[in-house]
Amino acid sequence: MFKRVINTKGFWKSVLSLAIAFALLFALIKWAIEGFEIAYFTERDPVMFMLTLLLAGFVYGFFVTFGKFRAKLKEKEKGQ
Repeated sequence: MFKRVINTKGFWKSVLSLAIAFALLFALIKWAIEGFEIAYFTERDPVMFMLTLLLAGFVYGFFVTFGKFRAKLKEKEKGQ
């Protein structure tokens, strides 16, 4: 089932779009919590900050998309 889900057309595109959306929203919300101070970005190593943000987004996007596509495939199997 795992291979079927990750090989479904549109799976990786959905993972990528959710990962980017999550990373942007997370950074924006976190920045707002910090009071929109520019120090939020300058006090961190920018490369490590972006890598961890994108990795967290990828993990989130993968699990959400996997669940969505798995449910869709199960529903399709049930209907047959």
